[in-house]
Amino acid sequence: MKEITENIKKFRELKNYTREIMADKLEMSLSGYSKLERGDVELTVNKLYKIADILEIDVSQILNFDASKIFNIKDYGVANVDIQSQTNNYSDPYKDKYIQILEAEVERLKKNELNNL
Repeated sequence: MKEITENIKKFRELKNYTREIMADKLEMSLSGYSKLERGDVELTVNKLYKIADILEIDVSQILNFDASKIFNIKDYGVANVDIQSQTNNYSDPYKDKYIQILEAEVERLKKNELNNL
């Protein structure tokens, strides 16, 4: 369960959604959503489908997300995306949008890292 809630957090961050946005869209309190994301409360199947809908992804992506296949953290914590291996192993209707989200996140992280140097 902890892996699933961590994946939800990763996708939420990739979409640049705050916990407040998610809580609002799920019609729950910020505290309740935070507990859900930390794995402190049980995640229902119904809630999982609502979260996937909000994040515009398939439930299977949340259940099967493996960040180690996408992000390779090197030199000063800058994330590099291994798009080639990901595209070989990842095929569904959301692939192009998912890649765009990842590329945007990489650019954001690179800019943050440069600002911190």
